[in-house]
Amino acid sequence: MLANKPKPPRRSLHVKKGDKVVVTTGQYKSNEPREVLRVDAITGRVIVQGVNLRWKHHRRSQQNPKGGRVQLEMPIDASNVLLWSEKLGKGTRTKVQVVDGKKCRVGVACGTKFD
Repeated sequence: MLANKPKPPRRSLHVKKGDKVVVTTGQYKSNEPREVLRVDAITGRVIVQGVNLRWKHHRRSQQNPKGGRVQLEMPIDASNVLLWSEKLGKGTRTKVQVVDGKKCRVGVACGTKFD
C-alpha cells in the first residue's frame, strides 16, 4: 500500500547549494554571509554553515571506538535566509527574470544576477 502514496510536491526555492546567504531571524541572525550546504526542496528547508548547531551523540562502534558527541548544523526554513549581495553588502530579496531564454535570479534592490 505504501507504493501508491503520492510524493509531496517539490517547492521552488530562491536559494541553491553553494550560495552565500544572510540569516534574517532567530538566534543566528546577522549580516555575516554564510554558505548553504544543502537544500531540501520537498520540505523547503536549508542547512547553512555554522547555523542552528545541535549536539549529536555517537555510540561507540568499530569506526568510532571512543564514541562522543559532535556539533552538527540542522535545517532552518528557507524563508529565514536572503541571498548575499556583494554590491549592497547585505542580503537582498530576489525575483526571477528571463534573460536570453533562461531563467535567472536577480536581486530586487541591486539588480545583481546570481546565476
